[in-house]
Amino acid sequence: MTDLLYSEEEEALRAAVRDLLADHCDAPGVIARTESDAPHDLAAWKALADGMGLAGLLVPEELGGQGASHREVAVVLEELGRAVAPVPYLTSAVVATEALLECGDEELLGKLASGRTIGVLAVGLQVAPGAAFKTVRVEGGRLTGELTGIADAVAADVLLVPGDDGGLYAVAADAVSIAPQVAFDLTRPLAAVTLDGAAGRRVGDAEPAVRRALRTGAGLLASEQFGVAEWALTETVRYLKERKQFNRPVGGFQALKHRLAQLWLEVVNLRAAARGAADALASGGDADVLVPVAQAYAGPVAVRAAEEALQLHAGIGMTWEHPIHLYLKRAKADSIAFGTAGAHREALAALVDLQAP
Repeated sequence: MTDLLYSEEEEALRAAVRDLLADHCDAPGVIARTESDAPHDLAAWKALADGMGLAGLLVPEELGGQGASHREVAVVLEELGRAVAPVPYLTSAVVATEALLECGDEELLGKLASGRTIGVLAVGLQVAPGAAFKTVRVEGGRLTGELTGIADAVAADVLLVPGDDGGLYAVAADAVSIAPQVAFDLTRPLAAVTLDGAAGRRVGDAEPAVRRALRTGAGLLASEQFGVAEWALTETVRYLKERKQFNRPVGGFQALKHRLAQLWLEVVNLRAAARGAADALASGGDADVLVPVAQAYAGPVAVRAAEEALQLHAGIGMTWEHPIHLYLKRAKADSIAFGTAGAHREALAALVDLQAP
């Protein structure tokens, strides 16, 4: 029987990450950063990655990492979701790292594990595990082409680029042109990457590396979505206890109690689905089934939690100064990252022989 409850070590990790983010990623600071030319909080990233060693959780100890599992990474992502922290953790410490683990490139893995190098897989954020992904032309070790929708590319030191010869190439970020694209979620910026004869070093085969990276990204994204949803629910309950109308707390009205109770059930179920996916990735369980289960459920619940928070905060929730809009945008953007809920339902239907109507 799989134990999905949090261990003492996981709870200690959560407390440490939450304390750090409280110091670095307060809501006014995150909002101000989204309005600037530097959306990433590299001080918070340095504290997480270098100070706490969290960039190397998935990397074996002999390669300079922590040798932990996807369960610990999931706890970190829950807290990053709660803070909508503008750091390239999911893209570098999870997705790019998993691609390199598949390739076995020890040198680059060590650099990513230290957190001093930020790596990004140059595959559009919207691409689902198992879906086709765009490649660039490879001629004599030189790469040419354009890739769009690359999350956190503006913060990257190295890009992992799929070539049309089936290889995955490490390319220095300063050897390519990176142009920011308009993104709905300002805390996870997207960019177009243009390669014009950029030098690349082949690190392995693209197909298995990208598949593994996207599957892990999708599975652990559910934990981030849970963090977003839990924050939305907790803050809404707190606000409705304090806000008074007709000389009584708004949270005392039965219609709102019912809405919150329904949302609580959905958020608790989301936690179970996210923990199931993380545990399957960590233990070698049936991740091919549990990842799409988590993703099919996570997107709609996180969006609904953020929408309910926006509505139930009434006028204050509509303001730019209140952070709810950050959570709604993150939830909406996450709902199509690594494939939509519909794409995951289709993948799941094929796996369990349950055809869609």
